[in-house]
Amino acid sequence: MNDEWLIYRGVGEPHDGIAALPDPPPWRDFDGGPVEPPGGAAATADGNVARRLGAHRQAAELHRPEPEELEAVNAALYLRRPLLVTGYPGTGKSTLAHAVAHELKLGRVLRWPVVSRTVLQEGLYRYDALARLQDVQIAASGGGGGAGAGGIGKYIRLGPLGTALLPTERPRVLLIDELDKSDIDLPNDLLNVLEEGEFTLPELERVADSEPEVRVLTDDGAKVTVRDGRVRCRAFPFIILTSNGERDFPAALLRRCIQLKLGQPGEKRLATMVRAHLGEEAARLGADLIREFLSRSRSELVAADQLLNAIYLTHYAAPPTREDLADLLIQRLDRPR
Repeated sequence: MNDEWLIYRGVGEPHDGIAALPDPPPWRDFDGGPVEPPGGAAATADGNVARRLGAHRQAAELHRPEPEELEAVNAALYLRRPLLVTGYPGTGKSTLAHAVAHELKLGRVLRWPVVSRTVLQEGLYRYDALARLQDVQIAASGGGGGAGAGGIGKYIRLGPLGTALLPTERPRVLLIDELDKSDIDLPNDLLNVLEEGEFTLPELERVADSEPEVRVLTDDGAKVTVRDGRVRCRAFPFIILTSNGERDFPAALLRRCIQLKLGQPGEKRLATMVRAHLGEEAARLGADLIREFLSRSRSELVAADQLLNAIYLTHYAAPPTREDLADLLIQRLDRPR
């Protein structure tokens, strides 16, 4: 494969390759602004790197991703499209977001975990109308403080998706985790935001004549200015949507995404994963458990994090307890109930 076009190379070492990303195609060119100055979590390294990618990742012989994975990630970067990653639990879907953010120095990963009750607005922003009403009542009764201090902005906080769409020079990384767990409407509700790269806050639009600029909190905990009640991106975020393959998505969403399916990791990748998280000795002593895990994965649904748990814990135990512990921790996930 010709690697010259790759921005994300899967090498694991941070670099400034994102600066070489070409301009977007005309239909994905966004003009949000003014550009937010770099700062806060957006400009710092992700504190979850060691937990997600491994405390021993520098000592490990890093496994280079498969060509299909590299091509899909880079296609999403070039085309400014979301990346829909499908695979069984434990195949590294969520970890991919952290790997891209770490290598391209894109700061903290914004994470939006999806459950059956999740609605679009939770990802965009939250408005605490009750707190504002209480402050108004306190102010009216002469209690001091009240709604006047800080204005409406102190009752609004942008969610992970809303923060990712702020106008920045470099894209933020957003992980929308387990989209297939959502209500049936959420994938369709996402379509317009992902296509247009913007959203409005009606609460701020209503006061735009008197308060055209409002300071609000972001998902990072920083303060930013929202103008005229509208947020529009400049650098479209690198968005990973993960799915365990438990449902089908509407064609309208699929055509807006680059799609990647991750298979179960092989022996080399599993050994590298163990080496990165637990060190060289653990990978050597756990070789038998890796082989047993691979054998079982051909007919059972098991996850790589179960293997990591087993190798970590059995490091402290001796046979026959070691084998019993491994069986306890690596139980099939598709067991009939």
